Amino acid sequence: METQNHKLHIAFFPFMAQGHVIPAIHLTKLFVSRGLKATIITTPADAPFIRKKIENSGTQINIFTIKVPAVEVGLPENCENFHSATSPEMQAKFFKATTLLGPQLELFLKQRKPNCLVADMFFPWATDVASKLGIPTLIFHGISYFALCATLCVHLYKPHNQVSSDSEPFVIPNLPDKIELNRKKIPDFVKDGVENEFKKMYEESMEALKSSYGVLVNSFYELEHSYADHYRNVLGLKAWHIGPLWLCNEVEDQKLSTDEHECMKWLDRKKPNSVVYVCFGSLANFGDAQLLEIAIGLEASGHHFIWVVNKQNIIEENWLPEGFEERIEGKGMIIRGWAPQVKILSHEAVGGFVTHCGWNSTLEAVCAGVPMVTWPLFAEQFYNEKLITQVLGIGVDVGAQEWIRVDGEIVKSENIEKAVRKAMVGEKAEEMRSRARGYAEMARRAIEEGGSSYTDLNSLIEELRSRAITTETS
Repeated sequence: METQNHKLHIAFFPFMAQGHVIPAIHLTKLFVSRGLKATIITTPADAPFIRKKIENSGTQINIFTIKVPAVEVGLPENCENFHSATSPEMQAKFFKATTLLGPQLELFLKQRKPNCLVADMFFPWATDVASKLGIPTLIFHGISYFALCATLCVHLYKPHNQVSSDSEPFVIPNLPDKIELNRKKIPDFVKDGVENEFKKMYEESMEALKSSYGVLVNSFYELEHSYADHYRNVLGLKAWHIGPLWLCNEVEDQKLSTDEHECMKWLDRKKPNSVVYVCFGSLANFGDAQLLEIAIGLEASGHHFIWVVNKQNIIEENWLPEGFEERIEGKGMIIRGWAPQVKILSHEAVGGFVTHCGWNSTLEAVCAGVPMVTWPLFAEQFYNEKLITQVLGIGVDVGAQEWIRVDGEIVKSENIEKAVRKAMVGEKAEEMRSRARGYAEMARRAIEEGGSSYTDLNSLIEELRSRAITTETS
C-alpha cells in the first residue's frame, strides 16, 4: 500500500565529489527500482554528469540544482564541486561554502515536500533543516560498518590522547576485534585549513547521528556481520545495509557502457590472475618522487600491470625511470586519466589490486574476488585497511604510515615490490584469493531477492511508508 495520494518521495543530497556522487546515483536508482519517486539535489556543474548517468536508464529521477555560494567565501564563482577546489586553502573554503546551503535546501523541502531526505555525512546541518519541517533524515556515510564503528569509538573514547607520541600504537576501545592504530593514521586536524574545517564538520556529523532517523550503509551483512551487529546493538544506532550499491546497478551500467577501452583487449591476451591493477582514486595527488618509486617497484615485482595515473600528476614525464616504457612494453600499461575500473577488476587476468582503500574501490575489489595491496592515504582509508588485511584477510599492506592529503611520506619501491609479490603469488596469495571469491559470491546473494541487503532495504521502505501514512492521516 502506498501513501494516501502519491508515491513515497525520497530526496538525495550527495556531497559534490565523484566518490560521493556516484554511489548516491546508484542509491537513488535502487530506491526508484522499488517504485519510489526520487530527486537528486546537486549543483549546475555536477548536474550534466548525473543526468548522463540516469537519462538512458529508464528510471524517472528528477534533478534539482542549487548554487554553491562560492564568491561569498572567497572562491571563484564557478567553483561548484570539490574537484574544482585545487588547493588546500580552496578546499577549506569549499567546505565552508557548503555550510551556507541551508536556506536553499529548506526552500526545496518546503516546495517539494519529500517524505525523507538522504543527506551526505558531509552535510550534518541538513538533519536540523529537515527536522524543522518534520522530514526524517537518513545519513549516507558511504563507508563500511567497520569504519563507522571505529570512527565513532575514536570520537567517543579518544584513545589517541592516551599515548605519548604520534608513532606509539593505541587500541581502539569497544570493538569486536583488537584494532591498533597510531596518531599518524588518523586526522590531526591541524595541518592546514582543510583539516580545521573538516574537524568542525566531523564533530557535527557525530552529533547528527543522534538526531537523524538512521544511517544507510553501502555494505552487506555477510562481509562485516560482527560490526553491523555492533553498530546497531552495542553502539545503539539505527542503520540499514543496502549494498554493494554498484553491484545492484551492474547489469544496467554494463548495458549503457558501449565504449571498449584499449586496456580490455590488452587484458584479453594475459593469463588468469597474472596482472596487478594499480589505481589510487580521483583525489590522490602523488608527486614525482613517489611516482618514480611506484614505477621501480612495479617493474621489479616482475608482474604484468595496469597503472592508472591521474592527469593532474602528469606535468612532465621525468618521474619515469629512463627507458621504463620501452622495457615494460607488452608487460605493463600506463593509463593517463580515466579507466574502466569495474571492468578491469572483473577481468579474469587481474589477480591483484593496489588501492588507496577508498570504500567504493574496496567494494569493487570484494565483488570481483580480487585480493588487495593496501595503500591508504586519508579519510577513513586506514580503517578500511584494517578491515581488509586483519578482519577479512584479503589483503597485504604496503606500509603506508601517515594520514596525508598532499605529497609527503614516500613509500619505497622495495615495499611496493614485496607487497605486490605477496598478493599475487604463493600460498598466502591463493588463500586470500579464495576468501575474496567467497565474499564475491556472498555479495551477489545479498542483493538478490531474499538476500540480506534486499531484505534490509525492504524493511526500511516499509518503515518510511508507514511513517508517511501516519503523518498524512494525523
